[in-house]
Amino acid sequence: MGQLKKLAGQTAIYGISSIIGKTINFLLLPIYTAYLDKESLGSFTAIYAFIAFLNILFTYGMETTYFRFATGKGLDPQKVYAQIQSLLITSALSMGAIIYLSSASLATWLGYEGQEHLFRWMAWILVIDAVLAIPYAKLRKENKALQFALTKLANILLNVGFNIFFIVFCFHVWSGDIFPVLKDLIGIIYKPNWGVDYILLSNLIANALMVPWLFKLSGKFTFGIEKAVIKPMWHYAVPLLFMGLAGVTNEVFSRGLFEYLLPDNFYEGLSSREAGGVFGANFKLAIFMNLVIQAFKYAAEPFFFNQSTDKNSPELFAKVMHAFVIFCSTLMVLISVNLDILGKIFLRDPGYWEALNIVPVLLMGYLFLGIYFNLSIWFKLTDQTKYSFYITLLGAIVTVLVIFLLVPVFGYMGAALSTLASYFIMSVVCYWYGQKYFPIPYQLSKGLFYLFLGFSLSYLGFYMEFEIPVIQFMLKNGLVILFVIVVLFFEKKQVEEFKSQFNKRKS
Repeated sequence: MGQLKKLAGQTAIYGISSIIGKTINFLLLPIYTAYLDKESLGSFTAIYAFIAFLNILFTYGMETTYFRFATGKGLDPQKVYAQIQSLLITSALSMGAIIYLSSASLATWLGYEGQEHLFRWMAWILVIDAVLAIPYAKLRKENKALQFALTKLANILLNVGFNIFFIVFCFHVWSGDIFPVLKDLIGIIYKPNWGVDYILLSNLIANALMVPWLFKLSGKFTFGIEKAVIKPMWHYAVPLLFMGLAGVTNEVFSRGLFEYLLPDNFYEGLSSREAGGVFGANFKLAIFMNLVIQAFKYAAEPFFFNQSTDKNSPELFAKVMHAFVIFCSTLMVLISVNLDILGKIFLRDPGYWEALNIVPVLLMGYLFLGIYFNLSIWFKLTDQTKYSFYITLLGAIVTVLVIFLLVPVFGYMGAALSTLASYFIMSVVCYWYGQKYFPIPYQLSKGLFYLFLGFSLSYLGFYMEFEIPVIQFMLKNGLVILFVIVVLFFEKKQVEEFKSQFNKRKS
């Protein structure tokens, strides 16, 4: 029991720190949309999609490899750490040098002439991220959950602080709005034509400041690479690399390729890069669903494994899925019908609001990602993890195909549909094979009905307009109440059982 409580406590720390971190980063969105132009947001969207993809190449599955070889192979954990860390430092510096030295060519090829520094900074960000990956993993392996969480949060707070300093504080000082005495000093470091430049620079400085702290926490190591030790680790890591590349393709390719696939003048008055900024800003609003998925994933994985030996576990897993679908469908409706309000709060420039109609599609896409996490328990419990790679690869193929086919035709909506199509197909295939290898009595008909009803009400509420704001708000949110009433009607048997159990415990 003590071990389970310890696991639950650490899971909570990891989960809460991750969610808080994502939320804090999300709160930069109003700043970006208020102070930066759409072209800068487009650059931010595309460049960080590239960084997410390249991060997988720079770490190539060595995080998971470290856990495997430092815990169950009879090897000295410190030697495993030293060997993998030495390898990652070497490979990261080598790949980073290639990007750094090719910065001029990359800038020209990707449409950033005269901004070679962006790719030099990108190279350093990727190198530092890769070099810190194993020290972070070592903290987790040694059950130092609090230190892990604090360092992660410190990094995020530093990044946010530098963003606010460069983008907000320096701008107002340079403009003469505040502290005019500092204007000449700020003028030395502040460039008013920079946008995404300051986002990357803030990230780079924040990451660099973490290096001495993480190296101190993780302890000293002797640099060295022994072929006999590294070779089995490499063979273990390669499949993880390809699985990671497939997964990140699902997540970021729509944002990375959007501006390059959108025809010129597709949106009147916007360049393709500016349209990419609009798409990226609206994509971030789907974080409300993504945070729920992340929290569920942190809590559900240990729960599923702990319950796996119970003969009634399939019924329990089905109930978890059903509750998840109901909760997330309700959340989807709630967010969608209030996008007119959320858009004004988080997207400070009205020019971003024209793409708000893609958010319900993105919310549904992330909902299916959560469904996939639920469904994927079968291959984890049956040791058929090869299906994880196959299904993720299929999702990546669907993502790329839909992006190339639909973005030139439907613009923002085409890119959003790539997310929905990918996670929907992954869920369908995972369900199909799961019922063969590990049958679980999911309430399929009810679940699909709730998804369809929730999605329909989401768009009905999104497009509902009335002249009186209060009436509009009430009617829009009345659709949320309607959805809940429908659910309660169909779940009345379960509700009565819950009431009965609650009254027994109370008495």
